[in-house]
Amino acid sequence: MQLIPAIDIRGGLCVRLYQGDYDRQTVYSDNPLEVALNWESLGATRIHIVDLDGAQSGIQSNIDTIQSIVKSLTIPIQVGGGIRNIDKIRSLLDAGVNRVILGTIAISDPDIVEKGCNEFGSDSIIVGLDARNGLISIKGWEESSNIDAKTLLARMETLGVNRFVYTDIAKDGTLEGPNFTSVKELIIGSESKIIASGGVSDLEHLLKLSYLGAEAAIVGQALYTGNISVRDALEYGEIT
Repeated sequence: MQLIPAIDIRGGLCVRLYQGDYDRQTVYSDNPLEVALNWESLGATRIHIVDLDGAQSGIQSNIDTIQSIVKSLTIPIQVGGGIRNIDKIRSLLDAGVNRVILGTIAISDPDIVEKGCNEFGSDSIIVGLDARNGLISIKGWEESSNIDAKTLLARMETLGVNRFVYTDIAKDGTLEGPNFTSVKELIIGSESKIIASGGVSDLEHLLKLSYLGAEAAIVGQALYTGNISVRDALEYGEIT
């Protein structure tokens, strides 16, 4: 299972939010590029970047920072936040982003997701399943839909999607452990690849996610607080 360090960017800063709350922000660095280079130097094999401003507004105001990271690193980068039309998908992929993560448009305009899979290939497209109280949240997690994660996953699979990031928003940034039950249900109920995100705080959490069959785990808060080191995680058990 792959460990993927998370870099959330807001106003050009590397931050972490608590349960997706924009009013409960911790700034960890004023240089996201430096953070990305550090994770790469420690052995990370992929970086997960979210443009929080873009997720909230639909306008990617941190694109220059993201592009500088993509140009400076040699490992693959996946990016989400505010990607809501085919031109943005194309622009990011042309800039060297390896995978784009689509959230809001999976609800508001699923035809864009299907077109993205058809034009760029399913390996370039991830759909984010960001759930609060069982229902998918959109627009930077500030609005709720009436669709649950399993239903959205099934709909997206019919459009060509085969990789998903599942986040239990109540767990995100809390270090309280992932929602193993929901992760397990998604993995058992689908042949798609599931990346788990939210709540990881120790190596045992990573091992359990690996045992459940998660393709990868996105880790943010635990890396920034030092609860987990990239090197230790890469050397631990089946985590590779």
